[in-house]
Amino acid sequence: MQKYLDPAFWQQTANDILNKLIAWFTSPQFYAQIAAIIVCVAAAWFLARLLNRRVSWFSDAPARDVRFYRIRQYIHALSDLLFALLCYVFLGFAVDLVTAAVGAGWLVKIAQGLAVIFLLYTAINRFITHPMLRTAMLYIGIPVATLQVFEYLDDTTAFLDSISMEAGNIRISLYFLIKAAIAGGFFFWLGTISNRTGQNAIRSQEALDLPTKELFAKLFQIALFAAIFVLLLQVLGLDLTALAVIGGAVGVGIGFGLQQIASNFISGIILLVERTLVVGDYIELEDGRAGILSELNMRSATLETYDGKEIMVPNEKFITSVFVNWTRDDPRQRYEVEFSVSYDTDIRKIPDLIVDAVSKHPGVLQEPEKPDCELRGFGDSGIEFAVEFWIKGIDDGKNRISADLLTIIWETLLENDIRIPYPQREVRILEDKPKLSIRRKETTARKE
Repeated sequence: MQKYLDPAFWQQTANDILNKLIAWFTSPQFYAQIAAIIVCVAAAWFLARLLNRRVSWFSDAPARDVRFYRIRQYIHALSDLLFALLCYVFLGFAVDLVTAAVGAGWLVKIAQGLAVIFLLYTAINRFITHPMLRTAMLYIGIPVATLQVFEYLDDTTAFLDSISMEAGNIRISLYFLIKAAIAGGFFFWLGTISNRTGQNAIRSQEALDLPTKELFAKLFQIALFAAIFVLLLQVLGLDLTALAVIGGAVGVGIGFGLQQIASNFISGIILLVERTLVVGDYIELEDGRAGILSELNMRSATLETYDGKEIMVPNEKFITSVFVNWTRDDPRQRYEVEFSVSYDTDIRKIPDLIVDAVSKHPGVLQEPEKPDCELRGFGDSGIEFAVEFWIKGIDDGKNRISADLLTIIWETLLENDIRIPYPQREVRILEDKPKLSIRRKETTARKE
């Protein structure tokens, strides 16, 4: 570590490099190697272009109905790598030839290393389509490969490891932090893909009911990320006994600042185990907001309303506050619609007419009870009735049964010449009463 911080070390290193460069540029071996590199690159370019033109498996994309479609598809994809691959092969032969001819081949080896890097860069852009993974390979994989090709990877690793800080028995170096960031990012990406694939596989099992699928999906998510965390510790070289220290730190953090997160996490597990809520239930909160439960995560639940909004509800709310689950055990619900008829109607025939008409709607159930029409009262403008009915689901948004039934009631009353009243007011104009005569009392002044 001390020598890397000494300016004299870097000055001496720069002088050595400059002297080597001057010796290289003035030697005949240098120009012989330059000529060999030019010949190899030109031959690789010419042969790659010739193959792409003459060989149909390289030039033409295969149709899906052709024989050996998969093989031809891979060969066609390799057409972009031909130039880089041929450069690497020709330069490999040139190293031995130039070394045997002029006694030096270091420059051709450098060119071969650059060909490897160019081949890797081309393969990444051609075959890796995931944006995050491609970015990581370009900005992390290629620099590491470059250092490895030119045999500077060990020295670079030692230099980065020398930049460190120590606190007691704990030593953290810059190399450790870089390795942790790269490994953590990779395992997070791998865990995200594995979690999505595993949950989709669990939810596609038709033999399981919906609550069991959600329970297994969340347990799979917890187990997966716990395993990835332990695997990450192993890759970083950390002893698993460090989990005791980390667990103590996490416990202190939960005690001081993460109570809500821990409470929501535990509440989510309780909800999944007890099956108080399942995806697809219609939930009405204590404040009146309601929606269909579309997702139950470890921290919060998502309620999807009929007007396209999503309500994020912390899991703790479902444990500590009152809510209404409309469809938990039985999706059937009872509703009613009100209407009124005029006072000149024979009210005894109204229930049968309305019940028969409402029962024809495909959404109205006959179980657990048939539709029922009841007299509710005598209003200011007409006689008030209400029809009660059972449906499967919620009478809002997608169902809209009430609107259909009101239309049916309207049409039924019109067909039977029954009038639907509207508010009426009777105004009477009274005759004028005799006007009051007001007499002014005259006072006479007495003259004394």
